Amino acid sequence: MAARRGRGPGTPGSVALAAVPAPAAPGWSTSGPQASVRHTVRALAGGLGALLTPHGLRGVALEASWGAAHLAMYPWGLLRERPRDHDHYHLGGLDPAARGMVVGDVEAAGTPILLIHGMVDNRAIFTVLRRRLRRRGFRRVVSLNYSPMTNDVRLAARDLSGAVEELVARTGYERIHVVGHSLGGLIARYYVQRLGGDERVHTLVTLGTPHEGTLPARLVPVELCRQLSPGSDFYAELAEPAPGCRTRFVAYWSDLDQMILPHENGRLEHPDLAVRNVLVRGRGHMSIPIDGDVVHGISTLLGQLDPDGTTLHAGVTPIAAGR
Repeated sequence: MAARRGRGPGTPGSVALAAVPAPAAPGWSTSGPQASVRHTVRALAGGLGALLTPHGLRGVALEASWGAAHLAMYPWGLLRERPRDHDHYHLGGLDPAARGMVVGDVEAAGTPILLIHGMVDNRAIFTVLRRRLRRRGFRRVVSLNYSPMTNDVRLAARDLSGAVEELVARTGYERIHVVGHSLGGLIARYYVQRLGGDERVHTLVTLGTPHEGTLPARLVPVELCRQLSPGSDFYAELAEPAPGCRTRFVAYWSDLDQMILPHENGRLEHPDLAVRNVLVRGRGHMSIPIDGDVVHGISTLLGQLDPDGTTLHAGVTPIAAGR
């Protein structure tokens, strides 16, 4: 289970010191909107510095090449996905590992996987992930497009609830898996934590999701970005107790994610949730869904879970571990 850790005034060995505020420079405020903007600008500058290292430049090159490919595919991603009413199991085109999963664990192979994109995006971002999941033997991989004009995470989560119920009714599976990129992961998390979605979502995987907010959101004066700002009322709501939540969480976050600042805000920390946080090194925000280790990790995890969320084989890292 996830737990917050830290040193506070009551921690053994700590010493409480009286804080003496430093004098503010003339014309500069130490709090309020000006301080918030300066903090954000400093965070952006720090993120830029990380990109200018050899490690960062390789990540930038991959992000640029995938970004160009994704832009070319974007118009096709706007088309509504046609639901498949009948998903017949067949072994044609599957490698031995995928055949083994389809034959040996029909439930894992058939459990629907719902993919939810990020802000102002569409299902094209999952082109690589979807293809590789199907090659692995997962037969029901479904993408959801929500409106690019979405301006409220809570409303989007309610719409997601309806989409999940439709998928459950159509496939006959009472619980599904969800993979959400960026804002999509946050919408799914709110649905699970606050709208009873843990009854339907077995495992939620988030990719580059601002679980604690992102500082650049403070620079855009719209409702959605106010919600995504660190310390907002929205995040205060997500921090409230969630006892008995049945969903298992895996949060992939990157040390080069240019959209999530500070980068550690891509981690999911909540004392009532079973979470495994996974660091992805050298990948930009758009590149996380195509990273080979991420794709392999998702397919391995979702292929090795029993109904209560525990792993079936010792070789697979349990969700509650690896923090």
